[in-house]
Amino acid sequence: MASAGEKPVVTRFAPSPTGFLHIGGARTALFNWLYARRNGGQFLLRIEDTDRARSTDAAIEAILDGMRWLGLDWDGDTIYQFARAERHAEVAHQLLAAGHAYRCFLTQDELAEMRATAQAEKRPFRIISPWRDSDPASVPQDRPAVVRLKAPRDGTLTIQDRVQGEVKVNAEEIDDFVLLRSDGTPTYMLSVVVDDHDMGITHVIRGDDHLNNAFRQLVMIRAMGWPEPVYAHVPLIHGSDGAKLSKRHGALGVDAYRDELGFLPEAVNNYLLRLGWGHGDEEIISREQALEWFDIDNVGRSASRFDFKKLENLNGHYMREADDARLTDIAAFHLGEMLERPLSAGEQSLLLAAMPSLKPRAKTMIELAEGALFLFDSVPLAFEDKAKAAIDAAPPGLLASLLATLEDLPDWTMESLEAALRDAAESKGLGLGKVAQPLRSALTGRAISPGIFDVLFLLGREEALHRIKAALTA
Repeated sequence: MASAGEKPVVTRFAPSPTGFLHIGGARTALFNWLYARRNGGQFLLRIEDTDRARSTDAAIEAILDGMRWLGLDWDGDTIYQFARAERHAEVAHQLLAAGHAYRCFLTQDELAEMRATAQAEKRPFRIISPWRDSDPASVPQDRPAVVRLKAPRDGTLTIQDRVQGEVKVNAEEIDDFVLLRSDGTPTYMLSVVVDDHDMGITHVIRGDDHLNNAFRQLVMIRAMGWPEPVYAHVPLIHGSDGAKLSKRHGALGVDAYRDELGFLPEAVNNYLLRLGWGHGDEEIISREQALEWFDIDNVGRSASRFDFKKLENLNGHYMREADDARLTDIAAFHLGEMLERPLSAGEQSLLLAAMPSLKPRAKTMIELAEGALFLFDSVPLAFEDKAKAAIDAAPPGLLASLLATLEDLPDWTMESLEAALRDAAESKGLGLGKVAQPLRSALTGRAISPGIFDVLFLLGREEALHRIKAALTA
């Protein structure tokens, strides 16, 4: 919490809507959300939609949808950067009037020549514009020009980064970068600084790929005499092999983790929180604990490695803890996709009844839905190879004998089913597994399913007997 005299914490998440909310962006949003909420501050959302050619409404909606799914609510209205272009240009003209910026008439050909010379001399390319110190009265009025910021030529710039520590850059390494293009439109670098100032951002928490940008932005902030934010540049997420995160590693949209991979939001949040941040040896961290413990100072400086197995294990934990009715709603969506039809009310009730048997065996909602498919199959079943092999390998007459035993059962309860099968196995001198496996295969068409007593009970007498008879004649 901010103490008396301190400015309240204000953080922001500022994605570009050129694609879905990817997993690295989701972690950045989570860290910003946690830091603001833990300190009694505000968490703001800004859509950086200045790339008009690539920004789409579908991507914006996917970002908002992903944020809502993860439970990362933001304060106030969503800010759209493009709508503030006039304000951005206004600041550029203020810098121009104050002598902190200048009009530059270098052509693309001249810039290309300067770049080629630098390459030939094997030195870094730095723009040294002849227009930087020219007399404003001599500046042409009828030629297109960009507006460049006058970067310092000597000394060093220092950032006390909350993650990276003290970071210094020689001023000569910073170009006179463009603020306004020749058509008068603002650049990303200008827009970000103006928006952060106008939104009252106190802490800029983002990926360390923006660390170099921070020094350029700091030049502009100081030229305007604005308060400097606290910077925290978080190392990026790498794949399990240490390489840059790609789609094969898990660099997918958050919507894919929900819809295609079947993860729960609390598992994704927990996993992202532990990517680069920790609290002792704690692995399972609830939202309440995260709000109590999170501090940006505890984010490590090394890149984190994305591990699907760890995420799946976490997800399995949260599935076992989740409410059965909630899981039924989610599983019904996935089953609808698999069956290419929505579940009926009766089928949803059956799925709910099966949930205690299904969820301990699955680590994702996709696995759970696949494990439930047998409930909605119809005869003749499509037998997996392993299931067909289990039936063929059963002792002769076993399935027919089990069918007769089950037909004679007076009550179709879990207790009576278990007792009948155990007695049948014992009478034949077989372990229960030797009886259960071919029976499971006959009932589900699969080699893996919930426990055999659950399968029989959930299918019900009529359907279970019908499937065993069909398997005997298959």
